[in-house]
Amino acid sequence: MKIYAFTAILIFTMLIFASCNKDTQDVPSETEPTVDTIYQQYGTPFAGLPNTEDIVLYEVNLRAYSPGGDLQGVINRLDDIAELGVNVIWLMPIYPIGEVNSVNSPYSVKDYKAVSSEYGTLKDLRVLTKEAHSRGMAVILDWVANHTAWDNEWIKNKSWYSQDASGNIIHPPGTNWQDVADLNFDNQSMRQAMREAMLFWVYQANIDGFRCDYADGVPFDFWHKAFQTIDTVPNRDFIYFAEGSRSDHFNAGFDLNFSWNFYGTIKDVFNGQSVIKLFNANINEYENTPMGKHWVRFTTNHDESAWDATPISIFNGVDGALAASVVTIFTGGVPLIYGSQEVGTAGNVPFFTNSTINWNDNPEMYAAYQKMLQFYSSSDVAKIKDNLHYQSSDVVFFKKTLDEKELLIIVNVRNETINYTLHSDIKNTAWIDINTENGIVLSNQITLQAYQYYILIN
Repeated sequence: MKIYAFTAILIFTMLIFASCNKDTQDVPSETEPTVDTIYQQYGTPFAGLPNTEDIVLYEVNLRAYSPGGDLQGVINRLDDIAELGVNVIWLMPIYPIGEVNSVNSPYSVKDYKAVSSEYGTLKDLRVLTKEAHSRGMAVILDWVANHTAWDNEWIKNKSWYSQDASGNIIHPPGTNWQDVADLNFDNQSMRQAMREAMLFWVYQANIDGFRCDYADGVPFDFWHKAFQTIDTVPNRDFIYFAEGSRSDHFNAGFDLNFSWNFYGTIKDVFNGQSVIKLFNANINEYENTPMGKHWVRFTTNHDESAWDATPISIFNGVDGALAASVVTIFTGGVPLIYGSQEVGTAGNVPFFTNSTINWNDNPEMYAAYQKMLQFYSSSDVAKIKDNLHYQSSDVVFFKKTLDEKELLIIVNVRNETINYTLHSDIKNTAWIDINTENGIVLSNQITLQAYQYYILIN
């Protein structure tokens, strides 16, 4: 009887302890839900996700986007983003940043299931997605799957990380990223935790997909399984965007990939090489691309504007930057605008530290971006990737045709005046200039000032 009495007391004590422990540790808060609530959908899933070929993508560097460098700063500018014709917003990483070996990079993730207090709260993210959805825009998060911060809780599971011959956790091989620890994708428990963390944001913040950082550093079969898992969420479609160069990303389930080749080519062309290289780059890139998959075309992004230079510098001023954007947006693929380029930010835009974009810079440039992107987003003919291009070394000149609609793109890629003789099937044709909304008749020759461009419709 004494043994039974002792056992009863022990069980009673354990129940009380468990109850107290649950009360103090496991109660979900409004802003930081626990794993227990992960499969309870917050909000109404977005029904307006664009088809891949219709995406107009906009990248937000939170630390530069507003004086506060936070989610509220993005919320405050959602109307401006929507007025650019954007339908998908990509947020750079929103997670707490590691403090061990830190360089303050947002790509050093300390907690996959939290919003950094630097940027706000989960409630702020929920407001952002809800307000973006109400304006017809999807929201995707930057996902960092290859590595974590050294002080991420996962580090307690040593087998979840790559190790050297002495059993020491290592940073990603082939990189100098000393602030992060390389994950071991041979470990199935880590893979499952990663998939659950991705689902967390789908359910708890109602996000619409992921831009996946350093996708080349993560195995094909992880991406394939992760996307299959996310796609089981009922009544939802998602966008999966790879930052990578591997040929298998589209087969893994990615919808989009960065067009680094086109970016390098357009820089070469504006530095004096023949425009024929651009058309060849476009054709070659799409030659073996699966149906429904697309390349993201850009003249800058957070890496380029931080470590290389901004379009104002690369393309020789406002006029050159706009001309390069016209070529990039209309040649083919899915256009990406990096928040700051639409107002011609000249200096580098860091993301390891805070800086603030001056949204009052270059209002004429901003208006030009509005014109071209609003037209692009509303035009079916603008989005087709087949171009009838006309031979020239210094002028990008091509026509797109869809049913009876025609679109003519003319861009002088040189910093000098060029007299261009028109092809016979263009001579004496009438068009409407989308910038001025005035009619224009092309005769035998057209004179183009330095970096001048035309976007013409019939």
